[in-house]
Amino acid sequence: MFPIEVFRSEASAANLLEQVRWREGLQCPRCQSESVIKYGSYREYQRYRCKNCGRTFNDKTGTIFAHAKISLEKLLFAFYSLLRFNTSIRQLDAELDVSYRSLHRRVERFARTLDAPRIDLVGPVEIDEFYVSAGKKGRERDQPSRSRGLSKRGRGSYDGDKPPVFVLVDRGSDQRYVIPSKSADESTVRLLLDSHEEESLTVYTDGFRAYDPLEKDETYQREAVIHGEGEYVDGDAHVNTCESHASLARRWLSPHRGISKNNLTAYFRLFELRREILRKPGRDALKEIIRTVL
Repeated sequence: MFPIEVFRSEASAANLLEQVRWREGLQCPRCQSESVIKYGSYREYQRYRCKNCGRTFNDKTGTIFAHAKISLEKLLFAFYSLLRFNTSIRQLDAELDVSYRSLHRRVERFARTLDAPRIDLVGPVEIDEFYVSAGKKGRERDQPSRSRGLSKRGRGSYDGDKPPVFVLVDRGSDQRYVIPSKSADESTVRLLLDSHEEESLTVYTDGFRAYDPLEKDETYQREAVIHGEGEYVDGDAHVNTCESHASLARRWLSPHRGISKNNLTAYFRLFELRREILRKPGRDALKEIIRTVL
């Protein structure tokens, strides 16, 4: 259910932030001392004073919400709508009546707070790649803008503004990873598959040549399906889960009308967080979003 009560006022949003941030007890964000007392208020926020360092702080101090020109209720609504409904920043700008530049800056900071996924493979593992059109959006070009030639089919390259994105599905742990890369070659594949527990990791791939060297490596047991020969499933060997996840990732990018290739990693981290909160009720999902950025 949509947590509308949190977005009704700044006080409601501040109360939720206080609940989530200090769920394990009050602590000074500067010296980590627990010797803290209440010290008046700052607008809708409780102010605190640290007896150890003598500094004052409130619930937003030291977070991405501090010093924001946009109110907390609007920021929480923006983050929730972005993740739950994949709403574009331009649409949020119109709905919230705030500066696009300020909102875009906060969303970028939000994405950068998300930790890079730690790949720890149990196996067996599916791996596949897809390509997205991502150029120099938001940056000055060193040449005139081009036509929509990026929509051509086939494999691309990072320099050609069509970087590869790898999808890994660990069937053992049900973890899924979406990782942009600058190249789709053997070294990248080995780097992605390097962290695994078993001495010999079973890897399911398609017929892309970058996966061919895995067959000569005793560390891996490669099983491939050759799409060019009309082969898509051979027993347990397939990459259908990867392709399904890749289709969701493409849909995730589409409302944002082109993304700089330098920001692909951040947007895909948001996509992975969306998957974590997808089945949670509205208020629990919002708490998980706040907990993640803190």
